[in-house]
Amino acid sequence: MIKSISYWSFSEGMSIEQRMRMAKDYGFEAIELTVEGEGEITPESRPEDMQEFVDMAGEIGLKLPTLATGLGWSFPAIGPDPDICAKGIEIIRTSLGLAAAIGAETFLVVPGTVTAGYSYDEAYDDCVDVFMDLGEAAEEAGVYIGLEYVWNKFLLSPLEFAGIIDEIDEPYVQAYFDVGNVIPNGFPDQWIRILGDRIKAVHFKDFRESIGTGTFDGFVDLLEGDVPWAAVMEALEEIGYDGPVTAEMMPPYPHHPERLIEATSKSMDAILGR
Repeated sequence: MIKSISYWSFSEGMSIEQRMRMAKDYGFEAIELTVEGEGEITPESRPEDMQEFVDMAGEIGLKLPTLATGLGWSFPAIGPDPDICAKGIEIIRTSLGLAAAIGAETFLVVPGTVTAGYSYDEAYDDCVDVFMDLGEAAEEAGVYIGLEYVWNKFLLSPLEFAGIIDEIDEPYVQAYFDVGNVIPNGFPDQWIRILGDRIKAVHFKDFRESIGTGTFDGFVDLLEGDVPWAAVMEALEEIGYDGPVTAEMMPPYPHHPERLIEATSKSMDAILGR
């Protein structure tokens, strides 16, 4: 497996180069870059703009196996507002091109959120329709769309998650699985076995249920929460997963933030048996 870390694990204000160099210094093999509303990589970026980061990663010695964005929270691909959804879909299309340009194999997508005004069945049907269409763009780019469950009140079980991917039935629409996100309502090793080879990328986070489910404060440093890491690794090995495992540690420490990167690296080595 490829030991990676998310762009979001570093202090705000650090450049991509600074984050890359710190990741390398603390023993990571890869970094997950992100498409932001403002900054070095945005929806206005062009594929040719990405060569700078490809060269940078090559010089530093890092891989770029995945790309993510948080813009789906503001501009979801599915939802009650067609104008917002149209922008969200366009961001996904653009980002697939950016992901291809850096050589990433998977682009993370949170499809949308079920709300009081946007029902679960509507979200399900829209998700199937939208991602059947986007699957063609993903295949053309050669980049998997990795759908992820992120406390969005949608796709709440591994059976449903696997089912919707199968119903979409597009080879380039698969799963981006976050180990920590499912702790409040499931067991990550069970999700892994049920999703199986639909999983194209993995996030490592930890969560402590005693702090309270449904609160961001429940996310803790790796090995400090309730994720059954031995069972998770056994399940990943059982399904033959050998892709990136990306630590997504948020927020960064307010003081001496490099200590979070160092601690995360050491914990990942323990989890990965290195």
